[in-house]
Amino acid sequence: MNKNITEDKIAAILKPETELERQFLADPDFREGLFYGKPRYGHPEGQVLYHIPEVLANVDKLDISVETRRHLRIITFVHDTFKNIEDKGSPRDWTKHHSVYARKFLEKFPVEDFLLTITELHDEAYYCWRLVALYNAPEKSKERLATLLEQLGDKVQLYYLFFKCDTQTGDKIQTPVRWFEETVEGIEVVHF
Repeated sequence: MNKNITEDKIAAILKPETELERQFLADPDFREGLFYGKPRYGHPEGQVLYHIPEVLANVDKLDISVETRRHLRIITFVHDTFKNIEDKGSPRDWTKHHSVYARKFLEKFPVEDFLLTITELHDEAYYCWRLVALYNAPEKSKERLATLLEQLGDKVQLYYLFFKCDTQTGDKIQTPVRWFEETVEGIEVVHF
């Protein structure tokens, strides 16, 4: 898709429901980030512009309150939109991860602090799982997961719902979300 696509065409794809979501779409940096990505494993849809509706479709499958749905939509709109400016160098500079940029973008708007935290940490459960599954480092995984849960406080369920909605898109492996469901106590597991 062409980067010169109009804001109206973007809106027709993303279907913003609130003034806040429309403000996101009006931002030129946000719009630029929507065009990042090529079809690849985990994201056969390619561009972020096409990933967001997949996650939103999963959000709509949940039996949740209007407020929880609003929160999940906010996270969904911004979580991957700044992959285009992420530093992918080695060693990894985690201060330049797309989730940090997404948080900084979201800080410009009047949203609850926990939405900033979840947006910034949205990939953290996946990284915790990788430590166990790929690097055979269960203690490091346990420590990292404990830090994540501490940062989330009483918003673990909301985080989990987003993680599930995001993971059940494209052709992503489902093992990380199953691991999270089996490992984290006190969450209400959902199926869709």
